[in-house]
Amino acid sequence: MAATNADRTVSRADSSRPKGWLNSITPSSRFYPLRQLLENKIAVISGLFLLTVIVLSMLAPVLTSYDPKTADPISRLQGPSSKHWMGTDDLGRDVLTRALYGARVSLLVGTVVMLVAATFGSLIGLIAAFYRRLDTPIMRVIDGMQAFPSILLAIAIMASLGPSTVNVIIALAVVYTAPISRVVRGAALVTKQQPYVESARAIGARDHLILRRYVFANSLSPLIVQCTFVIAFAIISEASLSFLGAGVPPETPTWGNMLQNGQRLISRAWWLSVFPGVALVLTVLSLNLLGDGLRDALDPRSRER
Repeated sequence: MAATNADRTVSRADSSRPKGWLNSITPSSRFYPLRQLLENKIAVISGLFLLTVIVLSMLAPVLTSYDPKTADPISRLQGPSSKHWMGTDDLGRDVLTRALYGARVSLLVGTVVMLVAATFGSLIGLIAAFYRRLDTPIMRVIDGMQAFPSILLAIAIMASLGPSTVNVIIALAVVYTAPISRVVRGAALVTKQQPYVESARAIGARDHLILRRYVFANSLSPLIVQCTFVIAFAIISEASLSFLGAGVPPETPTWGNMLQNGQRLISRAWWLSVFPGVALVLTVLSLNLLGDGLRDALDPRSRER
């Protein structure tokens, strides 16, 4: 009877293990976070959806023959049909075409904002954590920036710079540099106390080498997770600025501009707001779910489960 129970326990444990090549990646492997991520079905589906959106936006000139900026008054406010799958707007422009081209702008803004904010935020966070004399003044400036709601700070910057895609990127990069710097600073404060950092100091390693090779390298996990959320927040902020008329110029197709244009005619032409709104919500939701999956996969405690 005892042997039977033991066999059942072993078979149950074997059935719970992942099948295929993932089974060969053990918790001691450097690729174990990849296994953790691929075992998260929600994160994988979210990643595939984001990849689909990126590919469709890149292939927009191939997938549609309409111009996103050319007006066609004869075809204005036509509902979804075989000719216009998502209908047309008040100027006769194809909504599907503008949504595909709008994805380009929204994803571009989100990605560039993330890269710029991650670069400057990491630099600020590392300096504040490593040099104690600079920590207090730098963090007080960061506190002052975070005291303002992000959208209000972005609007204030856009009011001084003027509406353009580049200015939107600059404004949002300034806004999201502060939270990234705090994340990197927190991780760096923990890492700088580790014995291997003290050993590097003892043998005379230069500060920039310690920061790059030891402190920053061990701060990448929370930084990567934060970057996925920054992309999502930047896309929402860009859409909000465009919706309020303080973002990308109206002639440029973005999801925010499409929502602004559609809200005036929502009672007559629901498709003008529904389709770009659904695209925006699903993209941001996928980014958040992917970020949650990355956070779980990169968590060192997951190796102990």
